[in-house]
Amino acid sequence: MDRRLFVSDLTRYAALCAVVPNIWRVTSRPHFADDPFSLGVASGDPTATGGVLWTRLAPRPFEPDGGMNGLRVTVDWEVADDDSFTKVVKKGRATAAPELAFSVHIDVTGLQPDRWYVYRFRTGDAVSPVGRFRTAPADGAMTPLNFAFASCQHWEQGLFTAYEHMARESLDLVAHLGDYIYEYAGNSRGIRMHHGLEVRTVDDYRRRYAQYKTDPALQAAHRLCPWVVTWDDHEVDNNYAGLIGENGMESTEQMRTRRAAAYQAWWEHQPVRVPRAQSWADLSITRSINWGALARFWVLDTRQYRDDQACGDGTQLMCDEARDPRRGLLGAPQEKWLTDGLGASRAHWQVLANQVMVGPYDAADGDDVRTSMDQWSGYPVARDRLLNEISKRAANRTVVLTGDIHSNWVNELRSDFTRPDRPVVAAEFVGTSIASGGNGGEVPAARLDGMKRENPHLKWFENRRGYVTCKVDDKAWHTDYRSVPFVDKPGAPIVTASRWRVEHGKPGITAV
Repeated sequence: MDRRLFVSDLTRYAALCAVVPNIWRVTSRPHFADDPFSLGVASGDPTATGGVLWTRLAPRPFEPDGGMNGLRVTVDWEVADDDSFTKVVKKGRATAAPELAFSVHIDVTGLQPDRWYVYRFRTGDAVSPVGRFRTAPADGAMTPLNFAFASCQHWEQGLFTAYEHMARESLDLVAHLGDYIYEYAGNSRGIRMHHGLEVRTVDDYRRRYAQYKTDPALQAAHRLCPWVVTWDDHEVDNNYAGLIGENGMESTEQMRTRRAAAYQAWWEHQPVRVPRAQSWADLSITRSINWGALARFWVLDTRQYRDDQACGDGTQLMCDEARDPRRGLLGAPQEKWLTDGLGASRAHWQVLANQVMVGPYDAADGDDVRTSMDQWSGYPVARDRLLNEISKRAANRTVVLTGDIHSNWVNELRSDFTRPDRPVVAAEFVGTSIASGGNGGEVPAARLDGMKRENPHLKWFENRRGYVTCKVDDKAWHTDYRSVPFVDKPGAPIVTASRWRVEHGKPGITAV
């Protein structure tokens, strides 16, 4: 929503406090029988002088309104230079209100560039856990970056053990590429079970986020450093496209209502800035984030503006509908914003935080092409149009980060995949899931050879759970794939399954 509308709404709610029962009045000294910070704390979207701090008050997360009983309360926040908070550099007060699920978003400014800070929240006698936050380097600084990216954390299909290991890494940033929650109804055969039926209303989505946010490993990873978050399909409905749901049974109006509920709950539970939109159903999350002069992250949305999948959502033989040049994943305004931005940006590296795989994958032997219609392969003209623009504007200094597919892939991206002789212009690192898909398993060598034979741009593939870490400087980009052997029980160790290097300005990806 527009900032003025947002402030206006809160002003109207405040005015109601004089004429409605005490349940609407702001309380500065609340008393809680249970911990109101049960969902933890988080930070995100760092700038050179600040970023967003987040929490949500929920003493009883699965009760209506999180057990807050409609009570509006004040929340104090502090940012300090030291863990003991003897050197507080910024502080303030916010109101946690029922209209926004008692979430708190603090957009802190006035901090020093390229600095670590700690932060916490207080309300009544309760004090939140302490989180670590760092600002981005100043404009022009070529400060190295050490970050991780992750996606796809299906609660029922595995434990979040990978986050336990991530929380021990030395990271400046985490990028989450979507499927933070799954919308499905509870399944008693899972490793652990979702509460309730398939989520559709804003209260349903709030409870589902609350369930995921109670995971201690996820909370620890959020406390480690700032996150940059985007969404994929399961934050609303599996494989949805714009206002078209998975099964096609919901009307446009029903999907718009569901999308508004899902997008609002996503915003309420993530450390992102106040949206500028007239309706929650049109919430725009497309944005860019700078890491000094070293890197610019382009945070994409390939769900809200895409055309419906061609010829069905799954893996299908390539069809004429998929080749229609009018079809795309980004929508014309977002595509123009991205390509114009790539041309204008002077950042050393261009980084696309993207949901679905860009590199094509042909699952059929021989001349037939069988591919996923939900990925960029199902929109081949739009894909090659984007890659051609990358070749003109940011060749061999562009890296695509991808989630969604529950497995690890390394792809060299060519300027045009209809012509195999076209040059490599970008690298794509596809990260596996945190838990979705269960344990995974070993990939037979014969299968991998067959995959590479049909897809010569594919450098490596693995079917395990985990996350990916990246160390970036002005000369090169180093990627480590961090994998766990199982997620169906606790205690899985972490291993580095594969290492890769991209040299700035040079085509290709090299195994290390």
